[in-house]
Amino acid sequence: MNIQYTPKGVCSRSFSIEVENGVIGSIQVEGGCNGNLKGLAALLKGMKVEEAIQRMEGIHCGAKPTSCPDQMAQALKTAL
Repeated sequence: MNIQYTPKGVCSRSFSIEVENGVIGSIQVEGGCNGNLKGLAALLKGMKVEEAIQRMEGIHCGAKPTSCPDQMAQALKTAL
C-alpha cells in the first residue's frame, strides 16, 4: 500500500509512505527539516504501523499543536 499524505501545520509538504503487511517499508518526505526527516524515515523502516503511531502521535513542535512525526502518525492511520 502506498500512502500519499499532505501534512497540515508543519513545514513538510508531502509524505509518501510504503506499507506492506502492516510494516513500514519506506518513507519519502518533501520539504521540512531534511536531516531530521531522513533520520526519522530510517528509524521507522521495518517498524509495525501500530507501534510507529503509538510512538509519534501527539508530539508537538515548539508552540505548534502538531509536528512532522505527529502528522506522519496521522498518515499511517490511513493504513489501518
